[in-house]
Amino acid sequence: MMKLRAWQNECIAQALLSFEHQAHFLCHATPAAGKTVMVASVAKALFERGKIDFVVCFSPSRAVSQSVSTTFSRILGKSFNGQIGAAGGSYTYQSMATLPKDLWRVLSDHRVLVVLDEIHHCSGSNSDDLALGNSWGRTILERIQGHASFTIALSGTPWRTDNTPIALARYTQPDGELHCDYEYGLRRAVVDGVCRTPKIVLTDNREIQLKSSEIGLRTYSSIRETIKHGHISYPDFLSRDEVLDHTLSEASHKLSQIRQRIPNAGGLVVAASVAHAEHIATRFAALGERSVVVSCRTPDAYQIINDFRVSKDRWIISVGMISEGTDIPRLQVCCHLSRIRTELHFRQVLGRILRRQVGEPSEIGGWLYVLAEPTLAEFARRIGEDLPEQNVVSFSPKASKQSLGSVEKSRILTSGDESSAWDLSFGTEYTFGDEGELIESRKSAEFSMSNHYWSEILSLFEHKVV
Repeated sequence: MMKLRAWQNECIAQALLSFEHQAHFLCHATPAAGKTVMVASVAKALFERGKIDFVVCFSPSRAVSQSVSTTFSRILGKSFNGQIGAAGGSYTYQSMATLPKDLWRVLSDHRVLVVLDEIHHCSGSNSDDLALGNSWGRTILERIQGHASFTIALSGTPWRTDNTPIALARYTQPDGELHCDYEYGLRRAVVDGVCRTPKIVLTDNREIQLKSSEIGLRTYSSIRETIKHGHISYPDFLSRDEVLDHTLSEASHKLSQIRQRIPNAGGLVVAASVAHAEHIATRFAALGERSVVVSCRTPDAYQIINDFRVSKDRWIISVGMISEGTDIPRLQVCCHLSRIRTELHFRQVLGRILRRQVGEPSEIGGWLYVLAEPTLAEFARRIGEDLPEQNVVSFSPKASKQSLGSVEKSRILTSGDESSAWDLSFGTEYTFGDEGELIESRKSAEFSMSNHYWSEILSLFEHKVV
């Protein structure tokens, strides 16, 4: 019999108690805490008490749906393929529109528990007997609410970027705060040893030069300052070989360090597009790293993910496939190189590297490498606030392997205007070591920089910066 964590036992007890007087239960537990095991255990208890006949689970992707099916089958001791004799079935939200009518009829004719994983994907509310929201949320309100005997909604990030109501959720009045029936935050999960301590490395450059025939040479002291002046955008930085090579090299070095103690540790790169992922793979190859790319276009993508989950391969590059819900506990290093800059996505990506393995040393942590773009830096700061006792955030200005006078220059175009070309070069002789200490190169005599930006951003973190 599986030994449950303390928080899982608490949540199970709370859910069973709540179901004595209400039909819906919302659990907010930090990504990687073990929500699927918890909710499968609730289902097992309801079966044992004779309260339900069947379980239907919905989740946002096929990879997560398959993982849910495996977990429920293991804990319930029965098949979970939706067929006759099974304890239930696992489906994606996308499949709701094409599910047979007989499945929906089961909700009315039998006692069914419906599990709604990552419920923040589903927006919806009732107004004048009309279901409002996105298609998934409306389906929940029309076909599940009032038909299922019980519903359990799960989320590691229980809010929506567009601020619309989450389907079936209750909000306090008049402040509109989301009401959760049970909450298990990152701070407690780290203290309990359930999750790794996040280690977020913000990569920047203190000397970024842009050159144009129209305005001449411009030098900026940070990615933030460069973007602020509007000449190039954040996605432009993601495509630069200099930026990719530095970030991937730093992450590769960290993964090698971790694998000295955890030989099967793996790394994840969240890419911006299929072309971007393939380019990252070529940059990895130049560093001597092998990697595998998975996207919605990849044949047998889910099998590739499953194979990677149990292998000892070092790197997997994902385009929208492993950013949420996918359980690969051996992932411990991640490069966030996606164009998406929402806090929900940021925390979900971070969650991919926080799930601890049995017997794993507690001090290693989960390492996230991200560019010091202002929005992403703010998200990192908030994670640091969640864990005031931990040193969460460090900085890594890009260290050039060339002298300042011979930094390679290459061309980049301003967005949407191919007639206006810029020469872009990076250069610095400073870097932060693994523990965050500032190391000055002996070659830095001619280097000059502005300290204003660094004073400003470091002050955001006060004493939390390592």
